[in-house]
Amino acid sequence: MLEQVIFFTILMGFLITVLLSPVFIPFLRRLKFGQSIREEGPKSHQKKTGTPTMGGVMILISITITTLVMTGKFSQPSVETYLLLFVTLGFGLLGFMDDFIKVVMKRNLGLTSKQKMLGQIIISVIFYFIFKQSEFSTVISIPLTDISFDLGWGYALFIIFWMVGFSNAVNLTDGLDGLVSGTAAIAFGAFAVLAWSQSQYELSIFSVAVVGAVLGFLVFNAHPAKVFMGDTGSLALGGAIATVAILAKLEIILIVIGGIFVIETLSVILQVISFKTTGKRIFRMSPLHHHYELIGWSEWRVVVTFWTVGLLFAILGIYIEVWI
Repeated sequence: MLEQVIFFTILMGFLITVLLSPVFIPFLRRLKFGQSIREEGPKSHQKKTGTPTMGGVMILISITITTLVMTGKFSQPSVETYLLLFVTLGFGLLGFMDDFIKVVMKRNLGLTSKQKMLGQIIISVIFYFIFKQSEFSTVISIPLTDISFDLGWGYALFIIFWMVGFSNAVNLTDGLDGLVSGTAAIAFGAFAVLAWSQSQYELSIFSVAVVGAVLGFLVFNAHPAKVFMGDTGSLALGGAIATVAILAKLEIILIVIGGIFVIETLSVILQVISFKTTGKRIFRMSPLHHHYELIGWSEWRVVVTFWTVGLLFAILGIYIEVWI
């Protein structure tokens, strides 16, 4: 029974996004919700100017409908399901506001970094206060060791850091056609497997709903992309994967499964530190995916390589948690 629920969850998420796209993409074109491309980016990206963005709205609709319908088929949705949807839609709304300012109000930078950070923190704090009403552990366990820490009240700070950090990490990764769609599908698929192995079926259903939604989006987002997810999608997916890891008590293994997002973020941090301290850049351009473009890799080669590395990270994460 549950296996059928999982299969139909992926299928439903996939079909909703695929069926929405032929209607939603022309709608975005009519509204002139086109992406503005940074002039300092790779020159090959300039031809993407005007490609409809804010396609993350389709992903959010698909995730929400699929999660509620399919969780209801298995059991009555619990507070975990509603927390997952709250964070996903909350970060998605924040991203939508950022995209709206960029494409409609023609302010290319969107929300200021302080405004975005404040919004992310508020959503994370609300999540924590709802989360702590139920019995939850403040213990963080280190994979492959017997080491664990009870953070106590510090777990609240950890939650904020994790949710804000991974939301921004996925956002930074969203720079090439299909890159985040593919890597997110892989990462959420890994967490679906781990949640299943722990009998956390609602987390598993939510995770595969995300897999189906982003794979459906990938049909139109693969190179050459007909639509971008924008911050609406990337901020939501980042917040969602951090929330899944927290609810599954797999916080630290997210560093492995979400290794691509971590590496992309580190490339930006290292680039900034190096330039400010030495005046020299480590990479041709950050995030890292742009570096490979600028040394001559095709966009498709970069994306497929990152998908492959993301898959290896996902397999490693599952192996560490299930078989070691």
